Amino acid sequence: MPNFKKYDYSQDAMLVINFEQQLQPHTFEYTLHHLIENHIDLSPFYKHYKNSSGGRSAYDPAILLKIILFAYSKGITSSREIEWQCQQNIIFKALSCDSGPHFTSIASFVSGFPEAIESVFEQVLLVCDQQGLLGHELLAIDGCKMSSNAAKEHSGTLNELEQKRDKISRKIRACIKEHRKLDARKPSERERKKQLEKAANTLKTHFEKVDQFLKTAAPRMGQGKRIKEVKSNITDNESGKMTTSKGTIQGYNGIAAVDKKHQIIVDAQTFGQSQEHHTLKPMLEGVDKHYRRMGIHNAVLDSDIVITADTGFSNDANNAYLRNAGINAYIPDNQFRSRDKLFLKQKEKYGKRHQELVKGIKTVIPSTEFNFNTRNKTCQCPEGKDMWLKNETVDAGGKRKLFFEGKLTDCRQCASKDRCMRNPESANTREGHGRQVSITYTNGRTATDWMKRRVDSRQGKAIYGHRMSTVEPVFGNIGTNKRLNRFSLRSKKKVQSQWQMFCLIHNIEKIMNYGAML
Repeated sequence: MPNFKKYDYSQDAMLVINFEQQLQPHTFEYTLHHLIENHIDLSPFYKHYKNSSGGRSAYDPAILLKIILFAYSKGITSSREIEWQCQQNIIFKALSCDSGPHFTSIASFVSGFPEAIESVFEQVLLVCDQQGLLGHELLAIDGCKMSSNAAKEHSGTLNELEQKRDKISRKIRACIKEHRKLDARKPSERERKKQLEKAANTLKTHFEKVDQFLKTAAPRMGQGKRIKEVKSNITDNESGKMTTSKGTIQGYNGIAAVDKKHQIIVDAQTFGQSQEHHTLKPMLEGVDKHYRRMGIHNAVLDSDIVITADTGFSNDANNAYLRNAGINAYIPDNQFRSRDKLFLKQKEKYGKRHQELVKGIKTVIPSTEFNFNTRNKTCQCPEGKDMWLKNETVDAGGKRKLFFEGKLTDCRQCASKDRCMRNPESANTREGHGRQVSITYTNGRTATDWMKRRVDSRQGKAIYGHRMSTVEPVFGNIGTNKRLNRFSLRSKKKVQSQWQMFCLIHNIEKIMNYGAML
C-alpha cells in the first residue's frame, strides 16, 4: 500500500499571518479596504460617539463598515453570523484586524448611522466619477419591491384594527371563562388550564400592542388624486402593503437611479408605497442633490442627460413636472406598445390577454377591441354594431371622456354577448343595459400628449430601448448574487440605509472591475 503523509483536520495550529497580505489585489475585499482607508472620510460617524473624555473605547467605524459591507457582498446579513465569520474566516479577520466585534455592536452600526451611510454612498459616487465610470448621458430609474421586518397580518385601517382589538378581547374573555369552569374539575384538566393560560397571555400581549398603536396613531393617508386612508401596520407603520408577481407583501420599494455607462447607482431610496409614480420627483431631486453636494455637476437635470423610467412612473403630474422643468425624459404610458407598429400582430402571435377568470371575476372583451372615433364621437363594437353616446365629461386637465352603451336590441341578439358582457342575462330585462365602454382622450396639448409624442418618435423608441439593459442587471446583481430578498430592519430611515449599503457594494464592484487601481 502507498505510504502517504498523515493528516488530521481536527487539530489546531498556530499560524503567523500578515493581515494585509490576505487582501489580494483585484478582489472585492482589497478594493473595499483601500477605498475606505484612502478615499472615504468617516468623520460623519464620529459625532455619534461620546467617549472622548472617558468610557470604553469603541470599534473604529472603518472596521465595522468593512466587515459589514464584505458580509453583505456574500449575502450574509445576520449580525451573529458576521460575528462568527470574524472569529473563523481569515478574510474577515484581516478586514477587522482580528478585533472580533460583538454582534450587538454590528447590529447597532447597521441601524444607527443612516446619514453617515448616505455620506459614504456619495463619496463612493464621487470616486466613480473621478475614475471615469459615469457617462452623464442616460439615467434609468426603476424599483424592486421587497418584504420588510413586519407582518402583513398586522395591517389594516384604524377601523379594521379596532375590530381586530375587539375580537382579541372577546377571545381573552372566552379563555378566562373556560379556565374558570376547569377550576372546579379534576386535576386531569391541569394541562388544558396551562394551555389556556398561555393562550390568554399571548392574546393579552397582542391586545396591548394593538391598543397602544390605536391610542397614538393617526390615519395613514395615501397619495394621488383621490386621497383616502390606506392600511397602517402596527409593527412598522412606514412600510406598506404591496402586490408583486409573487403575491402580496408588507415591505418597501427600493428605487435606484442608474447611470448607463457602467451601471453605477447614482441614487438609492426606499418608499413604503407600492405606487411608483410619486417617487419620480424625489429620485430626480436626490440625484441632483448628490451631484451638487459632491461637485460632480451643478445642475445635472438642466443638462442634456436623458431620464428614462418604465410605465409605473408615468402619470399626468409627472409629465407636467418634467415638461415645466425642461427635463429630457422618456417615460411611456401603459398604452405605448399598442401604438407601435412592431406590436400590431402581437395578439395574433401570442393570443389575447384577459380571456380567463381572474380572482373569481369574469373577464370580458376589453375596450381596446372596440372601434372609437373621437372626432365624430362614435363607437362600434367588435361585431360592427353602432353604440350610442351615453355621456361626455371634461376634467380640469383637459381630458375628455366619452361613455358609450350598446343598444339593447343589438346586445340581446348578439352571438358574442356571453364573452362581451359580465351579466348577459341583464340584456333580456326591460331595465337592463347593453355593453358599456368608455374612452379618454385629450386635445393633444396636455403634458401627457407631449410625453406620448416623445416616446412614440423614432428617437424616443431608440432611447427607451436602453432602459432595461441599464437598470435591470443592477437588481439582478443585488437580488440574485448578493441574495437580498428582504429588508431585515424597521422604519424608512433604517431600511433606506440598508438599501444604500447594498447599492454601495454594487458600485464598489464596478470600481474593482472597471476603475483604475486604487
